[in-house]
Amino acid sequence: MYIVVSVLMLALVIGALVDIITRDDWQVKHLPKLVWVLLVVFLPLVGSIIWFAVGREYSRPVDRGTFGDSRRWGASLPAARPAKSTEEQLAELEREIEFYEGKRGPNADKA
Repeated sequence: MYIVVSVLMLALVIGALVDIITRDDWQVKHLPKLVWVLLVVFLPLVGSIIWFAVGREYSRPVDRGTFGDSRRWGASLPAARPAKSTEEQLAELEREIEFYEGKRGPNADKA
C-alpha cells in the first residue's frame, strides 16, 4: 500500500514539474515559474496540489458542438429541402450554361 501511495505522489510531483516547465510564462499565474518549481520540490504534495488548483492558466473550453439530437439543446435546424431529380438538376445546369454563354458567347458583342 505504501508503494502505491509513493508512486502516485511521485507521479503527481513529476507531472506538476513537467507542466510548470513546459508552460509559457503567460500561462503561469501568481508566482514566477522558478518559485513554483521550488514550491513543488520542497513541498511536494501541497505544492503540486496548489499548482494544479491555482497556479496554472486553464484554457477556455472549446465549443465542439452538441452531442445527440440538436432539438434537446434548443438549436433549430434549417428545413430540409426535397431532393431534386436528375432531370431537374440537368435542366438547371443547362439554363445556367445558356445564361453564361449568352453573356460571354460570340453573340454577346452584338447585343
